[in-house]
Amino acid sequence: MKLHEYLSKRVFAQYGVPIPDGDVATTPEEARAIAERLGGAVVVKSQVLVGGRGKAGGIKLAQNSAEAEQLAAQILAMEIKGLPVRKVLIDQAADIRQEIYLGIVVDRVASRPVMMASSEGGVEIEEVARLNPQAIKKVHIDPFVGLRGYQTRWLAKGIGLDPALQREFDRVARGLYQAFMGSDASLAEINPLVVTGEGKLLAVDGKMVLDDNGLFRHPDLAEKRDVDEETETEREAREAGLSYVQLDGEIGCMVNGAGLAMATMDITKHFGGAPANFLDIGGGAKAERVATALRLILADPNVKAVLFNIFGGITRCDEVAKGIIAALEQIKPNVPMVVRLVGTNEEEGRQVLADSAYRMIAATSLAEAAQKAVAAARGELEA
Repeated sequence: MKLHEYLSKRVFAQYGVPIPDGDVATTPEEARAIAERLGGAVVVKSQVLVGGRGKAGGIKLAQNSAEAEQLAAQILAMEIKGLPVRKVLIDQAADIRQEIYLGIVVDRVASRPVMMASSEGGVEIEEVARLNPQAIKKVHIDPFVGLRGYQTRWLAKGIGLDPALQREFDRVARGLYQAFMGSDASLAEINPLVVTGEGKLLAVDGKMVLDDNGLFRHPDLAEKRDVDEETETEREAREAGLSYVQLDGEIGCMVNGAGLAMATMDITKHFGGAPANFLDIGGGAKAERVATALRLILADPNVKAVLFNIFGGITRCDEVAKGIIAALEQIKPNVPMVVRLVGTNEEEGRQVLADSAYRMIAATSLAEAAQKAVAAARGELEA
């Protein structure tokens, strides 16, 4: 789950990271009132969960409250990369003398968080990594020990930070790490972390991505989810407890287990097809959840065939089969379906399908199932 900039910075502030004074507005009038309270120049920033807001005209500097109201009206009427702007953040303008990047992500290879810093802040860190990788300094953090002072000093020295700011940089870095761990985040970044004309550090932008598996510990943040970033199908899937991502292919995939789902997508691509989605129904999925998943897949008009790849461990194949039949009775699809059921109660599951009024294409191996699904999507194979 992604957090908007204003929410991310509020989380940072709870852990001692300095942020500009400001507030969020949903109308031009609210923007004017906030700007009047702040006084002086303010920055009007669109709150949408995409990059490139500045290039799209979604970030503007206003010299006074009247201009802030005018710019807010313009920005609130925008769509940026297909997402409507529903809120703007009104922040006190900062006297920026230097821009730094500071962020933390989970390094899955090292199995621990990695903190990154760069003297080239204010631009996408991916571009810095591509064009000037030596400008990025990294330290891995042992979660049982935490971020240490010698690590933050090494980062500060590595990016050429003024020695007079190293102690403050240490406080900001530790605060960011605490926000990352305390929120069950998979990413937390300040870009840019600026050095102001007063010689202070200030987080003028922020971004957080939270691990959905930890959201039950953060109901206050979970309720802030921006549904605009999800398709209607993805929203329904999340509410049903399904892991679903819509893609651009023509073969709908229903699989139990994220790793098996990725393998299914890969082998489908290998045989010349294109998956229409990632969908993991999870372990122990019952017929009702399977039916919901199939409805979501078939709601995509691009789907020309459906591939079921079920390995019955916790999930019982006969329950999956019942879910398939229940969904078919509701939807009456007109696309071919390839089914591979292996594992717990696989014979019972196959019998459920065989006894139904629906004809499906059976497969025993994943490779066979993928090849048949690709052929079916091309109209070369019928049930």
